Amino acid sequence: MQDSYGRTIDHLRISVTDRCGLRCIYCMPEGAPVPAARHEILRFEEIAGVVQRMRDRFGLKRVRITGGEPLVRSRLAVLIRMLCTVGLDEISMTTNGQALARSAGALAAAGLRRVNVSLDSLRADRYREITGGDLARTLEGIEAAARAGLRPLKINSVITRGNECDIEELTDWALARGYQIRFLELMAIGCLPAKYDAVFVPTREVRDRLKRRFRMEPIEAEAGSPARLWHAEGERVSGTVGFVSPVTEPFCSACRRLRLTARGMLLGCIMHEDGPDLRAVLRSRDGIDEAAFDAVVRLAAGSKPLERIRVGRGRMVAIGG
Repeated sequence: MQDSYGRTIDHLRISVTDRCGLRCIYCMPEGAPVPAARHEILRFEEIAGVVQRMRDRFGLKRVRITGGEPLVRSRLAVLIRMLCTVGLDEISMTTNGQALARSAGALAAAGLRRVNVSLDSLRADRYREITGGDLARTLEGIEAAARAGLRPLKINSVITRGNECDIEELTDWALARGYQIRFLELMAIGCLPAKYDAVFVPTREVRDRLKRRFRMEPIEAEAGSPARLWHAEGERVSGTVGFVSPVTEPFCSACRRLRLTARGMLLGCIMHEDGPDLRAVLRSRDGIDEAAFDAVVRLAAGSKPLERIRVGRGRMVAIGG
């Protein structure tokens, strides 16, 4: 499938829940956002049906499971097994790692191939300040994922004013263990636009800090990947560092993704607040209208922007990272 600008769209990010046990400052709005009721969330059978149709009719190749926090959704390994029967090239997941220690083995056995784990600091006090969570639980989850063979294991670190001093320590720690560290620029979405300028750290600053400690050489990344990859070599460590820079080095022109929210909206961009309602098609009283399904997919693909949208009004926790 191609969008309005001729880009091949073959990746789908699926949010399986808009709930999360953490309250990351760049993701969860202040106050108490009301999560979707259980009946509003797509069932596993519905998600698998969407993936099967998009694979058969639109050439879908890769799926990433997101949230909220996907491991808040019970029996997630059941969904992974269902998706494995579709015949995709890859099924991966992004998680905060808080519940990963107890589920990594089952997820790998079900067919999950790799995980990205969010980790913004290795200092327990700073991690709690940013996320409200327990650093030890995420570190245990990362270790469990590595033991389960979920590789390549990627560590996602959102850098803002306050944890930029952790960049070098995070890199040393990740490379010493054979993980790929990826530094993400903050996006002006959801709860953060009001204070965005004060806390934003550009990729250039992150890279400059790393160049003072590591020998850095750019390497070629996979076509369509949002990350710019560099090989980093220090005194005792070496490996791959990725930079995901939607603001200063936007990759919209090569984006290959659609996003399915937990409530069944199909989005062409993470910065979109809403999109066509796929859930309504799936739950039609007269059964699924296949032509209507295809029309929703094409509409979402046609909505993909060519250039970066500067501010999003949606909630990151409901869209999925």
